[in-house]
Amino acid sequence: MSTAATAQADERLVHRGMVRRMLGRPELGSVVGAAAVFVFFSFVADSFLRASSLSTVLYAASTIGIMAVPVALLMIGGEFDLSAGVMVTTSALVSSMFSYQMTANVWVGVGVSLLTTLAIGFFNGFVFTRTKLPSFIITLATFLMLTGINLGFTKLIDGTVSTKTIGDMEGFDSARAVFASHLTIGGVDLQVTILWWLGLVALATWILLRTRAGNWIFAVGGGADAARAVGVPVNKTKIGLYMGVAFCAWVSGQHLLMSYKVVQSGEGVGNELLYIIAAVIGGCLMTGGYGSAIGSAVGAFIFGMTSKGIVYAQWNPDWFKFFLGAMLLLATLLNAWVRKRAEASK
Repeated sequence: MSTAATAQADERLVHRGMVRRMLGRPELGSVVGAAAVFVFFSFVADSFLRASSLSTVLYAASTIGIMAVPVALLMIGGEFDLSAGVMVTTSALVSSMFSYQMTANVWVGVGVSLLTTLAIGFFNGFVFTRTKLPSFIITLATFLMLTGINLGFTKLIDGTVSTKTIGDMEGFDSARAVFASHLTIGGVDLQVTILWWLGLVALATWILLRTRAGNWIFAVGGGADAARAVGVPVNKTKIGLYMGVAFCAWVSGQHLLMSYKVVQSGEGVGNELLYIIAAVIGGCLMTGGYGSAIGSAVGAFIFGMTSKGIVYAQWNPDWFKFFLGAMLLLATLLNAWVRKRAEASK
């Protein structure tokens, strides 16, 4: 076979123009959607473009975006985690109750919480790889168990549905500086969670595009059996993805605790859907094997703009879920159209 024929047969050797490369990016649809939402609220809400307003939008996006990153990676790997929302609350509860009941430095509770949360992530991944049951069923069971544990243990230990304040305990101020402090950058007040969010997006993007583990994630999402046949450690990859969700749940949980000093045991229910929505709006396929961490960040940014833009426009906030649902539908349709165009242009 000639060199020309070989190059024609292998699409990796075919030079693609910038337009084709852009059409092949999973986050393209969400970027277009984000630009449209930004322009829309810039016109309908006079205060939307103020520096303080944009700071609030970024903070709202970061609270979802921190979790949307690992959820997106897990979806690229072909699975779901319906326990992600309540796992955030579990992480905060463990830190709070351990520190308070043991009268220990807050950082001791933070460390115990990290181990506990990672153990939950390992449990989800291990049970999934061992039983081969759908991840939907396994993580739904974990969701229900954690919901009950959160409420039951909080009432048993503290006597109420809320933990005791740890604001006056040793180590709280330094822990708050890491997880819930405010930073002034260019005269604008920003929450440190925005830096956590952007750092996680950068790390996840590097993993997906520059490491062997990233190739494994795409491979297991595209087809676990085929990936296993070429030597991909499917089980370890999927367990690692679930533990990645757990780690980010720990980060989010510590932010929740350090921001308010107490935790309500019933928080977090329903947030797992917001994380999935952000990932889907960002271009992740429900079937796995396609998506990006940057897309999940754009999806979270759309969430932040929508939730705060409605407030700045002085609309009834009850309409937020409607707009979020509409954005999910439109972004999914746009992503599907972009992907078809990308495949047709190859």
